[in-house]
Amino acid sequence: MRAIFIEESGSTPKIELDRDSGVFRIVGKSFPEDVKSFYIPVIDWIQQYVQDPNNETLFEFSLEYFNTASSKMLLVMLSQLKEIQKQEKKITVLWRYPENDIEIEDAGIEFSEVINIPFIFRRVSNSSTL
Repeated sequence: MRAIFIEESGSTPKIELDRDSGVFRIVGKSFPEDVKSFYIPVIDWIQQYVQDPNNETLFEFSLEYFNTASSKMLLVMLSQLKEIQKQEKKITVLWRYPENDIEIEDAGIEFSEVINIPFIFRRVSNSSTL
């Protein structure tokens, strides 16, 4: 399975999805002009990955900001990741958020309640990078 590496831009996050190395990470800000065209390759990759996932998957979201349209795409991705749990393999989401950003923290809590897969919440100081 080919890895995906997308560099961060001013309005899109850095994305690393690599089954072989076990790195699954979305980092930065997400408010692309065309959210669907940006996230469709990522969603397609995850859909393929969940057909034969690693025994353990830790998927990291380290987002400083995301808009409503991006939120919908994140929910689609998280819904796909839930399929891993149905295969009796381990899936955990690491939700990193800026220490003074209650909205990002709350969004993670809401996602965890809707999707019902294990989340680890990690507050990150504003002086350190997500």
